[in-house]
Amino acid sequence: MKKFNVTAIIWQEDDVYVSKCPELEVASAGDTPQEALKNLKEAVELYLENAKALGILNDFTASLQSPNKFTSTIGVAV
Repeated sequence: MKKFNVTAIIWQEDDVYVSKCPELEVASAGDTPQEALKNLKEAVELYLENAKALGILNDFTASLQSPNKFTSTIGVAV
């Protein structure tokens, strides 16, 4: 079994917290940030299990195994 570290981004939309893994474009949600993170972990695990079963897990390994990941926020005006 391979173990990967993925990025989790969580933000609030109205009364729910949305969570997203940008490496895989997988998202979930929950009533709290902790629940959103827990639900995202489950969604990512299911996604990767399906990718493995379909034989496409190697398509994601570069982004999942990268030792250098950076996140930031920037302000933009529209």
